[in-house]
Amino acid sequence: MFETLAWIVVFWIAIASLGLLLAQNWRWLMAFLAAQYLGVFFLTLQNWTLAMASVKVIAGWIGVTILGMSRSGLMQEDANQSESAVPAGRLFRLFAAGLIYVIAIVGTPTISLMIADAPYPVTAGALVLIGMGLLHLGMTNQALRVTIGLMTALSGFEALYATIEGSILVAALLAVINLGLALVGAYLMIASHSSQMESQ
Repeated sequence: MFETLAWIVVFWIAIASLGLLLAQNWRWLMAFLAAQYLGVFFLTLQNWTLAMASVKVIAGWIGVTILGMSRSGLMQEDANQSESAVPAGRLFRLFAAGLIYVIAIVGTPTISLMIADAPYPVTAGALVLIGMGLLHLGMTNQALRVTIGLMTALSGFEALYATIEGSILVAALLAVINLGLALVGAYLMIASHSSQMESQ
């Protein structure tokens, strides 16, 4: 029963990461990223205590809030323009995401054996997150999406690393890295927007 719930969490993570890849509206991006962090919380909960796993979801949601507030502070014209843009290559993105899922399923048993017999759902979810984060990074140069890709890949690493390390210091360090990524992403969004306004 518990393993079935763990696989449901993996499916939840796969849907959230796919939503991040396909969404055009920044509000949907924030919603999918928050849902993804909730899934990572349940994955790490299998190896960490409730308090330590809660640090992960709280830090992730604070990062989502930082990115969302920074994006909402930009001009409304930019928001409308990004929302009305036609999604380029949606079929290709679906195909690439499908390849990531296949690679994660095929690689799960091998990676699980290499990392101290990590539970299969945790390994599969982590591989999906790492793969989708790298795929996201390879398809965009926008500051918000690059930050989301980095946070997604880091979430996968955190879920996998939680199976072999249960230190409170490591959990705090990873939370600080998440918050740092969000702050840098917010700064880059504002800086790129300011440079665009000056060039006009």
